[in-house]
Amino acid sequence: MKIRTVAPIMLFCASILTNAKAQNAYAKWDSRELLLQNGIISRTIKLPEGTGKCFTTEYKPVKGAFRYFEKQNQEFQFEIDGKVYSGEGEWNLKGVQNVADTRLGQGAAVTLLSADKQLEVTLTYLLYPNLPVVRKSLSVRNLSRKTFRLESVDIEKFTVTPYHATTFSWICHDYGRRRSIGPYDGNMQDALVTVHNSDWQQGIVIGNEAAGVVKHTSAFWDERVILSGLTHKDARYPFRKYIETGDTFTTPQVFTMVYNNHKEPDEILNTAVPDFVRKHMGIRLSELKQKPTFVYNTWTPFRKEINEKLIMELAKSAADAGMKEFVIDDGWADNYGDWNIDKKKFPNGLKPVFDYIKSLGMKPGLWVSVGSASPDSKVYQAHPEWFVLDQNQKPANLHEDDPTMRTACFGTPWRQYIKDVLLRLALEYGLEYLKLDFTVVTSTYRFGNKVTGCYATGHGGHRDHSESFYTNYEEVWKLFDELHGAKPGLFIDCTFETMGGLQLIDYAMLKHAEGNWLSNFYGPGTHVDLRVRNMAWWRSPAIPATALVIGNPEMQDEGWALHIKSLAGALPIMLGDPRKLSGSALREYRGYATWLQQMEDRHQIMAYRQDLAGFGEPKEGFWDGFQRINIETNSGGIVGIFRQGGTDTERRVTIQHLDPKKKYSVKEVFSNKPIASGSGSELAKTGFAVKIDRSYDGKLFEVKAD
Repeated sequence: MKIRTVAPIMLFCASILTNAKAQNAYAKWDSRELLLQNGIISRTIKLPEGTGKCFTTEYKPVKGAFRYFEKQNQEFQFEIDGKVYSGEGEWNLKGVQNVADTRLGQGAAVTLLSADKQLEVTLTYLLYPNLPVVRKSLSVRNLSRKTFRLESVDIEKFTVTPYHATTFSWICHDYGRRRSIGPYDGNMQDALVTVHNSDWQQGIVIGNEAAGVVKHTSAFWDERVILSGLTHKDARYPFRKYIETGDTFTTPQVFTMVYNNHKEPDEILNTAVPDFVRKHMGIRLSELKQKPTFVYNTWTPFRKEINEKLIMELAKSAADAGMKEFVIDDGWADNYGDWNIDKKKFPNGLKPVFDYIKSLGMKPGLWVSVGSASPDSKVYQAHPEWFVLDQNQKPANLHEDDPTMRTACFGTPWRQYIKDVLLRLALEYGLEYLKLDFTVVTSTYRFGNKVTGCYATGHGGHRDHSESFYTNYEEVWKLFDELHGAKPGLFIDCTFETMGGLQLIDYAMLKHAEGNWLSNFYGPGTHVDLRVRNMAWWRSPAIPATALVIGNPEMQDEGWALHIKSLAGALPIMLGDPRKLSGSALREYRGYATWLQQMEDRHQIMAYRQDLAGFGEPKEGFWDGFQRINIETNSGGIVGIFRQGGTDTERRVTIQHLDPKKKYSVKEVFSNKPIASGSGSELAKTGFAVKIDRSYDGKLFEVKAD
């Protein structure tokens, strides 16, 4: 997200107080300290007086006690050519200035000069209205006469109080869903971590906006601290950045939330976290005026065995079933890299196919491997220097151990080349959906850290292997941004394979792509529905549910209605062969499609998802559920309830986050008769009974304000 500077004030000690009138609502400072406060949370930062330290002295909710942090925190830490710099070092204050972003964030930027005068560090803090959020980044400027190496960056570093904080806290990792006792050293899946003390009923949320395998958050690992930033130099995938003389590098942001009076960490996971992500983070989904509600993809069961006739037939049946988007997966091109249409399969090209898809009322989409080429492709033959080299300086396929494919390095002109290819496809054919796939940094299917990144020494985007990890992510994000610049409504599906880890999704991706193909769950049966619901639960509500593209339930499976009901908690996407469906089945499909679109039109359900009170992680032998309630308009939303082999046939359901005073009615899908009604307060307290006779089944309901 871009940060703009507002009313810049280069503050030396003599002029700090005289500039107080220019300070904003959330940031006030004098010669000794900076106070950040928005009425919900308060954070005080000690500023250097003359030469001295810079650290947080207090960070807490405005109301009530908070016991986690010491009065002196390291604030930040990093290494320059092996030398450690932190808030505990010696710094001179160069200035403080107001800052703001385009998403209602306001705060201050503190610029410090190191005692050795080799670098300048700017700490940027942003607060947001009515949320307990502080969002922070570091900018490091090279003042020396040589290029230096930045590593082991901790953007936030808090020192916690002894014993109780470290002994009695849960570390809720893996998107805030998995609980363990510290010490904890995080990994690529930790876009969000919560440290929660149930005795104190308070804790801290740490959201890391760095990309993929270079994010790092830990709690009580090497010392009594909570830290979050970029991977350290001894990590499996180390972050590294070379900064030229006079240049500045700005880190990704880390957001933190402190809270009290919460019995469970899931309380803030279902409220402040998704509110911040949806309204203020700047994710691509929030930019879409029209979100997808029902998608079809050709991958299963056809794989690469597709042609014009088959696609035309599938498109007709998918349209009859009410699909809104139709995505042609792998198999349409004559090779990887050149991305020319296979004229044996599509003798008339793809344009008439896409025109036909659009004539049926669907948006067309296409699969492309964004960073791959065949060794015999024209682009590889002409520019082998654009491709990844392994540690032996040999061409590599990062995706898997297969010599018939090469991986491109985005630290080369490849980015401009593939951008031109994708723009041609999107603009000439009117594509609305791009599924961009395969490894560009690290592989889901290769183990260890040797066949990762790029070891080439002549690529302009990186000087060495470690720097290539961060470079390649950043260049992929630039590519996505440029595609959106040319076609703002384009839905980019950045798969977990492109992200570089199994079922990996994070905030960095969400700011540049709309969705993420998270999985490939194969086979008919209710175990597929369980895996769909489990995946949606696991990564939401920390991650917006509509970004979760979960394959591969098939349209013609026996019991396919349970697929739709399960997928209604994420982004509904179906595969399979719709030609095998009867006319009555197609009409029933269309009924679900129409209902989902009505729910989006009426309640904007695709922008929301919350846990359903009293229903936990989807598991065999239990009941589970979700709700997608619009908490801004209070119009209502949808609820899904599922019995996964549980022995009881009836459960009581309560609905949270409704307007307590408004009246609501509850109707099952396709029914005009309310099964329950009451105020938001009544539905939250007493709810309504749901009976499911079959051991494996589910029901969908609309909750609508009267």
